[in-house]
Amino acid sequence: MATIDECRAALDRLSDNLARADGDVRGTAALDRSLSCHITDLDRTFTGRLDGGRIRVDAVAPGPPAAKAQIRLAMSGDDLVAMVAGELAFAQAWAAGRVRLEAGVRDLFRLRNLL
Repeated sequence: MATIDECRAALDRLSDNLARADGDVRGTAALDRSLSCHITDLDRTFTGRLDGGRIRVDAVAPGPPAAKAQIRLAMSGDDLVAMVAGELAFAQAWAAGRVRLEAGVRDLFRLRNLL
């Protein structure tokens, strides 16, 4: 099972990857939205923002998200680490119910470039 530190490192790597992206991915990553990522097996939630092409984590709290972020993710720590490492495709994990993504319709449409 991935640790909180490994999950935080994976989010930092994902942020770095987004910052280096170009084309459609860079444009999509430039959204300014609140973000939460609930790590289900650790019952911890990272909260922050997707802003300026980066993910900024502001806090980690126990339990599910206390407030409803504009973009909400939920998955196990192992799945987060595997997706960022390129070992698990988001679409495959989402189709299998291993990852949940909730956002407004417009954001979901734009996020498809990242996924």
